[in-house]
Amino acid sequence: MLALVLPLTVGAGASWQKLRTLLAKHYEDIEVISLATPKNYDVAFSADTAMADCLVIARKKSAYIPKSVAIPTRFVSLRQRPDKLAAAGETARELIDKETERKLEDGPFGGDDIDCGGEKMGEAITANIPKTEPHWNAIRIQDFELVQTAYQLTQGKLWLPRKRKVEELKITPLKNVGKLRPHHRVLVGPADAPPFYKTKSTPKPNDLDGYPALWTHECKNEHCLLIDRFNCKLKATEGQEARANELWHKIAGRCLLTAAFTLGSQSLAVAITKEPCIGGTTWPNVNFHKTNPQRKDWDYAFSIWGNSTLGLLCYWWHASRQQPGRSWITISALETLPVLDFRALSPAQIKHAKEIFDRYKVRRFMPAYVAHMDPVREALDHAVLCEWLGFESGVWKAVRQLAFKWCAEPSVHGGKQRSQNAPLAV
Repeated sequence: MLALVLPLTVGAGASWQKLRTLLAKHYEDIEVISLATPKNYDVAFSADTAMADCLVIARKKSAYIPKSVAIPTRFVSLRQRPDKLAAAGETARELIDKETERKLEDGPFGGDDIDCGGEKMGEAITANIPKTEPHWNAIRIQDFELVQTAYQLTQGKLWLPRKRKVEELKITPLKNVGKLRPHHRVLVGPADAPPFYKTKSTPKPNDLDGYPALWTHECKNEHCLLIDRFNCKLKATEGQEARANELWHKIAGRCLLTAAFTLGSQSLAVAITKEPCIGGTTWPNVNFHKTNPQRKDWDYAFSIWGNSTLGLLCYWWHASRQQPGRSWITISALETLPVLDFRALSPAQIKHAKEIFDRYKVRRFMPAYVAHMDPVREALDHAVLCEWLGFESGVWKAVRQLAFKWCAEPSVHGGKQRSQNAPLAV
């Protein structure tokens, strides 16, 4: 038997991939137990930490069971950490005695309730985890209908809660349609002679000195789809001028994707800058047209998709949720981020994407954790789903209900106060 207390990054972190692969190949009866508490501090079984963790329990596979046989992994999310030994014992007995029938692959019908003393303690679900590049996305979840919807979306199916009809929607990893720029350390260090170095001065309007960059988050300037100012200036390292200029022409662009999304204060997953720039630690560049000029307007398609409710859901599903109200994705993991397959769109749809972007580019979005009550996000959802992708209004209304469920997740709001009486923007 194996029993460990591990950081929640074990679920999606690239550095934990070998452990997940080892367990998928050589262990059975795998249980991953996490806490989906509404508070921003009771997120760990360990003492004296505000960093979320989980319990991982597994049994070594019997020699009589072929390694090719897939055995489902069970994910359990508790709504509160048992505060006393008796409550912990009762919860453990409930988990041992109760069979979990609901599956991640079933569709948006939720998980099996975990009851203790007449009180709902959480939910449980099973999932068939692949042995190659396995991910444990279904951790720290309060409402399993949400992750079942997200899973179906990654499979190309828009299967929304309480909707009878399943719509088709082509989804693909980001690396199939775009290219991410290299890690920021390649640009500014820690090598002895990096191509760039950061200056202390902030670029001014019409400042042509150096190379403009959007290096870190500045929430006050990042509430509109179009960002019109930069917060960092790079200069070529002495002796590296030719290399710096070559990199600028290779990676600089207007489309950027966040790698560190603080949902409680930030509004955008994807940003478009007024002029080309280099993305930094939290804003890596995404280039669509460097190798194919016909992809020139895919930036706008990615912007309206990535900031819609479905785009936010895909980002959250794929990201690490170790810290309350934050979603983190490494550069390597961003390459497999599920996005709309822009190759399947017609030229008219690509053109229309720019028209929608122009309509909303200077409208102010509320922070992502209140996306359900944001009238601008609601209008963008309608434009994306009904105008752009051609779905009927019932799908749009169901997606708005999905936004309400998503914003109620503890890993999204992070314990931040929200208006309980605010109407759903629909």
